Amino acid sequence: METAPRLPFGEVLRDRLGPPAADPVLLESSPRSRVWRIELTGRPAVLKQLVEAPEADERYAREVAALRIAGRASGAPVVPALLGTDPAERVLVLEHLDHRRPAADWIVGYATALARLHSTARADDTGALPRWQGPSAADVGSFLALAETLGVPERPGVRDELHALVDRLGRTEGTALLHGDPCPGNDLHTPGGVRFIDFEQASLGSGLTELAYLRIGFPTCWCVTRAAGPLLERAEAAYRTAWQSETGTALRDTGLADACAGWLIRGDALVQRAHRDGTDHLARIPHEDWEWGTATARQRLVHRLSVVAGTTADHGRLRALRALAADLRRALLDSRPALRPVPARRP
Repeated sequence: METAPRLPFGEVLRDRLGPPAADPVLLESSPRSRVWRIELTGRPAVLKQLVEAPEADERYAREVAALRIAGRASGAPVVPALLGTDPAERVLVLEHLDHRRPAADWIVGYATALARLHSTARADDTGALPRWQGPSAADVGSFLALAETLGVPERPGVRDELHALVDRLGRTEGTALLHGDPCPGNDLHTPGGVRFIDFEQASLGSGLTELAYLRIGFPTCWCVTRAAGPLLERAEAAYRTAWQSETGTALRDTGLADACAGWLIRGDALVQRAHRDGTDHLARIPHEDWEWGTATARQRLVHRLSVVAGTTADHGRLRALRALAADLRRALLDSRPALRPVPARRP
């Protein structure tokens, strides 16, 4: 019988928070962490420990830094309160929050909270978290190789467009606090509003990178959803309104098409994080399909192709990509007519 892991609540936390009550409850979590529900002087809390693994120290530092930055949010909080840390054990203790089932139009409140989260970082936070990393020239090559394998001719100018896209995304300005994995499941819908958890991949960059999740279908997430047009418009408007309210500046969302196109060409956004190891996953698409959460890889790709073909309609710098995306989508659906759209509702 496997022995239950020891609750890592040492002297550092006891001095700050007092001793925990007996009988902590081990909760389900990712393989990268252990999570317990504990009791502290009559109030519930959550203890999270990042387990020994590659980059564990970096992921812990990111999460703590992001929680401290996000803790500045004016008005309603956007993250649980950080009650204590023990860096030697890679442990953090958080306020426990009650999560309720999200409403049908959940992405509107989600988008508002996401904008408020993004707005908490300031220019002087530079260096507290790494910069967001976009797609690379290798992603361009893989995407165009996929088109060739599927018998879709390379549109004139598309290669130059894609390399220019990679360059623009690499130079994108912005000091927004990016969650890194703002997925359904990492958003807690509480009576006081949406709060985000699990900031192990947090970075600084342009908020459009994650606003694009609503259109492109949550590309780093097990749970893919597509919002109907009117609901998507409400959510994006809510984000823009909240951003302007928090920062005093209007959102310049001309880069939203770039952000969506960037997620399209990233093959590692077709697999869960443990499998993002440099494998060319786009090269697998013609020969195999695989399930991840609520959708298969081909379902995800067809959805992203549809979004990019539509989102780039008025984007002069991505005209050839728009046409290529439409051609690729048609080729995939013609050869695999049983492919269904990604889900419209979160589980």
